[in-house]
Amino acid sequence: MSWLKIDLPFKIKQPILAVAADIKNRLCFAFHKSAFINELINDLEIIDNFKKFKRTISLIPQRFGFSPEVIAYDKHPEYFSTKFILNFLKAKNIGLIPVQHHHAHVASCMLENKLKSQRVIGVAFDGTGFGDDSTLWGAEFLVADYQDFKRVAHLKDIPLLGGKQAIYEPWRVASAWLYLAFGDNFLDLDFSKRINKKDWMVLERMWKQNLNAPLASSMGRLFDAVASLVLGVYRVKFEAEAAINLERVASDFKSEARSYQFKIKKMNEVFVIDPILTFREIVADLKNERGKEEIAACFHLTVARMIKKACLKIRDDARINTVILTGGVFQNKILLKLSLDLLEKAGFYVLTHKILPCSDASIGLGQAAVAAQMKTRLTSLWRAP
Repeated sequence: MSWLKIDLPFKIKQPILAVAADIKNRLCFAFHKSAFINELINDLEIIDNFKKFKRTISLIPQRFGFSPEVIAYDKHPEYFSTKFILNFLKAKNIGLIPVQHHHAHVASCMLENKLKSQRVIGVAFDGTGFGDDSTLWGAEFLVADYQDFKRVAHLKDIPLLGGKQAIYEPWRVASAWLYLAFGDNFLDLDFSKRINKKDWMVLERMWKQNLNAPLASSMGRLFDAVASLVLGVYRVKFEAEAAINLERVASDFKSEARSYQFKIKKMNEVFVIDPILTFREIVADLKNERGKEEIAACFHLTVARMIKKACLKIRDDARINTVILTGGVFQNKILLKLSLDLLEKAGFYVLTHKILPCSDASIGLGQAAVAAQMKTRLTSLWRAP
């Protein structure tokens, strides 16, 4: 099995194994001034992949000549990688360091750009990652360095009605946003004609009773919701399929896009981005028979403006001018370009991934970077599983 070597901007004193995330899993083994990233294992829910994951870990001492003394893992309690480390790895004298998902995203990009130790504004957009408040995060603005982070802005939370099923039926997420924007009147929209009203009544009851409706501040799910509304995508075969289609449609619009409205409110010292006005304007555009290409392009510009406006507010508060763009949503080339352009014109120094993908394939590297800098502060918390 081949391992990609990455030079580190700082020295690691103890060998660290980072077990990464469950999707696009790539283990990271780091020691001294080098990190080694193994080839893509991918989804650990697939039994053959999980066996490969365990086998790769067992062969690390043979491959590198010594065993890890510290193991970093994602905080999500249901990740197979996390469960394996906490419940099945019966090793002694190994320090365990949990790393928040989006902090790892930001740290990986920092490390790829050879940052040694400084605070940045980390913009981490993806599907979902387990947050420190036990909700699902996915549209996060962090003031972060390797050792620590503070969540300073995020997208408004929305319930994922039916939990994971909402990923494969994006009409559920779209309906939740439209319900917030229009109340029960959203059922009169053209979009809702294909929705079984009894199904919606069940989901609404789940929402109000907080049953299988976890809150999520997910940019990936926001793209899914808009794709469902604009393109009529009600079901997908894989995560982000709807968002990919929305990007493709937006690329066909050749004129200058306009931005939809949105609000940013400060609540409990955190900026919250509220796109309800965006949904109202998209519905108006659909009623006025504006082209899907135009609406998709306008939405992409709107999200880029959300990023710029939130970063400006954070810069005013924190006096930080370096921005990291990371997370799987930034595989969207249109969004990435628009965001870079707006941020750089506003005077920000913007960094993106240079070696690994911005997706969860870079999580292991970020976990190792965080663990390397945190370990002196967490010695008393280390324990063998």
